[in-house]
Amino acid sequence: MKILLVEDEPKVASFLQKGLSEQTHAVDVAADGLLGLRQALSTSYDLIILDQLLPGLSGLEVCRQVRAHDPAVPILMLTALGETDDKIRGLDAGADDYLVKPFAFQELLARIRALARRRQEQPAQPQLRLADLTLDPVSKVVTRAGQPIQLTAREFALLHYLLRNQGRVVSRVDILEHVWETSFDTGSNVIDVYINFLRKKIDKDFTPKLIHTLVGMGYVAKVNE
Repeated sequence: MKILLVEDEPKVASFLQKGLSEQTHAVDVAADGLLGLRQALSTSYDLIILDQLLPGLSGLEVCRQVRAHDPAVPILMLTALGETDDKIRGLDAGADDYLVKPFAFQELLARIRALARRRQEQPAQPQLRLADLTLDPVSKVVTRAGQPIQLTAREFALLHYLLRNQGRVVSRVDILEHVWETSFDTGSNVIDVYINFLRKKIDKDFTPKLIHTLVGMGYVAKVNE
């Protein structure tokens, strides 16, 4: 498995990386929440192991944003916070499992195996299509007229949301809540910027145009009749 370990304690991170590597897993390590989030959104992982108390960005916020970007990736929260309320917050943020430090390494391996089985049992996510545009939620591959389209993680998440709601107008608030999972000034032009990024890659050199703006209402992905 390709695993992302987000852990700020060097000794714990080194121990886990060594132990998991000996089990033939490929392990990337991030020492703070911001770096962990960046890696999680830019690389496809089979599992994310996430501390809750992290510098830069809390593990809960990392979990929320990763889950908004990828509903399927297993997330195991590994933390010293062991109260019931702490576990509830972690699971509500999107974690699939919660293991309290200190822990037995063999138990961690057993939980990783259980999460791997659970993911294998999940039905495959179908490809999303609109005209000659195709998006594969699993491989993260996007093509238009058979040509591969290179998107950033945020562009991919935005396109994924538009295609899941194709034919339906989604407001700026809808997009902020489902794609960014954070608060922005409603006057911010961040959505317009990313819509323009998508149009340059998805629509500029192709027909028909698929991403449309409805002034005062929002955006819609559809083929105009």
